[in-house]
Amino acid sequence: MLEVKSLKTHIDTNEGIVQAVDGVSFTIEAGQTLGVVGESGSGKSVLAHSIMQLNPKPLVFYPDGEIIFEGKDLLELPEKRLRKIRGNEIAMIFQDPMSSLNPVFKIGSQLIEAITTNQKISKKQAKSRAIELLTDVGIPDPRRRMQDYPHQFSGGMRQRVLIAIALAGNPKLLIADEPTTALDVTIQAQILDLMRKVQKKYKMAIIIISHDLGVISQMADHVLVMYAGRIVEKGTVNDIFYRTSMPYTSSLLRSLPRLDGAKGERLISIEGQPPSLISPPKGCNFHPRCPFATKDCLEIDPKLTLRDEGHLAACILSEQSFKVKEKELQLLRGKESTHL
Repeated sequence: MLEVKSLKTHIDTNEGIVQAVDGVSFTIEAGQTLGVVGESGSGKSVLAHSIMQLNPKPLVFYPDGEIIFEGKDLLELPEKRLRKIRGNEIAMIFQDPMSSLNPVFKIGSQLIEAITTNQKISKKQAKSRAIELLTDVGIPDPRRRMQDYPHQFSGGMRQRVLIAIALAGNPKLLIADEPTTALDVTIQAQILDLMRKVQKKYKMAIIIISHDLGVISQMADHVLVMYAGRIVEKGTVNDIFYRTSMPYTSSLLRSLPRLDGAKGERLISIEGQPPSLISPPKGCNFHPRCPFATKDCLEIDPKLTLRDEGHLAACILSEQSFKVKEKELQLLRGKESTHL
């Protein structure tokens, strides 16, 4: 359905050119869920906006790459054609539901507008469709709630409305950019369950972007790990969570609290800060923060290499060497925790 090839998204700023997305490639098939994970500033949202062609031009430009959606390169299409694709074929759920909804228009008006923009139907038919969509996303008493304003909905309910708006054009691909960031864990679970249900009903592919590895583990079939605008590891959920071969991914996993962790075990944060995307470091972008960095890491810029079928990682360490160093680090952390 979607194939992104060597995509580069650059931003022209007063300080220099920001390489926000730097040579990203991946594919997603109909009905699949692809997770994209990484720290803030890793390029996840810029990648999503690049697919939707929502980045402001000419501030943002694409020096290389292709975004092939059902045989069409979205980078080559005129704005008029892109408008027909947005909403109808590719839809997006944005991070903050309150800023994504217009506070001075009723929920029903905004949903009907989304429907009539994408489909040539009467206002009466659009109203019926709006009520059906609100029912699908679990809004109680949808006919009455159509008359309410966004501030009269809770955060979880506003996110459900955004999902309903995204579904208005029956899209083939849904991009969810941090859809549960501002929600508590109970509502978050409900939204994720809702997304699974609507995916099954509408037979959509989903790209879900998050810094929360727990969300990715629940939703995704395949995962991309991004760092400094690049994919540093890609594979199935099992590959990423149980057979990781990249120090950055393992560092993310170590920073998560575990229910089966030992009493008194400390959470391990990733030291340092992500690199500048205007002047990234020579060699591996992660080497200034990597616990396993060697002199070679300062010179060699690692490319994605195959570790197993469908599992790729960007690290000069072999899979065996990585496992040995990872075990040594775990033993060291265990001794430090016991000493404390």
